Amino acid sequence: MHEKLENFERNHLWDLVEPPPNYRPIGTKWGEHGMVVRNKARFVAQGFCQKEGIDYEETFAPKPLEFCLPLRPRKTSNYIEWKLAFLNGYIEEEFYVRQPPGFESAKFPDWVYKLRKALYGLKQAPIAWYARLKSFLFKSGFVMGSVDKTLFLLSRDSDTLIVQIYVDDIIFGGSSHPLIKQGPKGTFVHHAKYTRDILKKFDMGDSKPMTTPMSTNTVLDADEDGEAEFQGIIGSLLYLTATRPDILFAGCLCARYQASPRTSHRQAVKRIFKYLKFTTELGLWYSSGSFLSLRGFSDADHASCQIDHKSTSGTSQFLGTSLVSWSSFKEASVSLSTTEVEYTAAARCCS
Repeated sequence: MHEKLENFERNHLWDLVEPPPNYRPIGTKWGEHGMVVRNKARFVAQGFCQKEGIDYEETFAPKPLEFCLPLRPRKTSNYIEWKLAFLNGYIEEEFYVRQPPGFESAKFPDWVYKLRKALYGLKQAPIAWYARLKSFLFKSGFVMGSVDKTLFLLSRDSDTLIVQIYVDDIIFGGSSHPLIKQGPKGTFVHHAKYTRDILKKFDMGDSKPMTTPMSTNTVLDADEDGEAEFQGIIGSLLYLTATRPDILFAGCLCARYQASPRTSHRQAVKRIFKYLKFTTELGLWYSSGSFLSLRGFSDADHASCQIDHKSTSGTSQFLGTSLVSWSSFKEASVSLSTTEVEYTAAARCCS
């Protein structure tokens, strides 16, 4: 929640002001139905209170009429999920919202926030984001599709760059590598800056680097006698697994105990961060000349959980030489043998 509000401050989303007379501010809430979902705080305005013609004139969520993303060796494409996209859209109406529940100003608890930009939940948030993005694309030389208003094209000599908008996501592809900032040999996806940021955030920047994320003989249990520790670090690690499958097993193992983390669990997490210090620049390489043969691998560790004796299995799928999918999880039921859990993992990998 603190991180979300810090993002708002950095984006100059609002100003804390004295409530204007005869104006009823829009309420706000955390998460869906007031809950935090999947360890991610979601702060939204209660847009259902808005009245058409008073609080907004038009609503619009940019969605394509038809969508197709072909896989072709000589074509290139990428996908972007724009973080906090709607917070980049300016709103024309004068708008006030209540302070975030639980984070009211101690000095001015009855004041309200005057919005500079759109907030998730407002009726006009999607169209405000779309308008600003569209303006940027036009200035960059793009032309809007004559039928599909979410499709934009940029022509350079004999090459074309295509941009497709879907609400707050962007998918783009083109006929040449330079147009989409892709090297002729492929694309390298990494979170090097994010890794350095979380090392600094959790005071692990000066830690001693290690060559592995976890010892092969590490055993974690409930550790009832340990001292409770904070758990926000787990979410940062799980986010990083989007480009770092090498920490997926260790991160998921530590995540099992985030409801009641103890000292031993914190030590295991520190080991992962020391490994990240050693491997900051690692990421995923997607070759443009890779053959399109699909291969899958699976493995399982029978009865590895010290608490309920359930097994842990993992899978990975490669399209040519490119890793395109990976997983690590604890099985839902207890397997009676190594053979049984290996077959279960292999079946899941194939499906």
